[in-house]
Amino acid sequence: MEIIVTDSLSASTQCAEAAKKAMRILGMVHRQFKDMDKECFTLMYRTFIRPHLEYAIQVWSPYKRCDIDCLEEVQRRTTKLVKGLKNCSYKVRLTKLGLTTLEERRQRGDLIEAYKIITGKQKVRVQDFFNFHHPSYDVQGHCYKLATKRSRLELRRNFFSQRVLSLWNHRLPSNVVEATTVNTFKNILNTLKKGTA
Repeated sequence: MEIIVTDSLSASTQCAEAAKKAMRILGMVHRQFKDMDKECFTLMYRTFIRPHLEYAIQVWSPYKRCDIDCLEEVQRRTTKLVKGLKNCSYKVRLTKLGLTTLEERRQRGDLIEAYKIITGKQKVRVQDFFNFHHPSYDVQGHCYKLATKRSRLELRRNFFSQRVLSLWNHRLPSNVVEATTVNTFKNILNTLKKGTA
């Protein structure tokens, strides 16, 4: 797997290539398994297809609707292989398979990566990605509020260190950001998701 970097820093080429590779594997799987049960699908999808759609995704996460849809179409088609779900809507298929959209997974992944960086569990300098609000700043919610930065370009606004700010500052309660381990953070985040669904 690789990351394609263009002069414009657009994710479109990367999205198209990732989707192409995943669809090629999907074609091979479909020729071997006309109908799969849920367990077989879960193993196949998580092992062979989804990794192509999420490899180093924090670097090239798409923000244009056409690129988002390009990746989502792969999961949409893949879920149709499950026995008894082909004629269900995409939303119903996701629910029955215990999946979310890839866009929601990317947001969750951004939050997990931000948590690792902010709490020192990732071996990088926090200051290279984020700045905290000044202690005298009157913040609502949790104590790890991040300072927002103005960005003139849409591309810059969608870099990882920028796009995660709103999610981190406004969607997470204290008990999530103050989790002591990554697994605890993930578990509480999952519970929060189910509670608001």
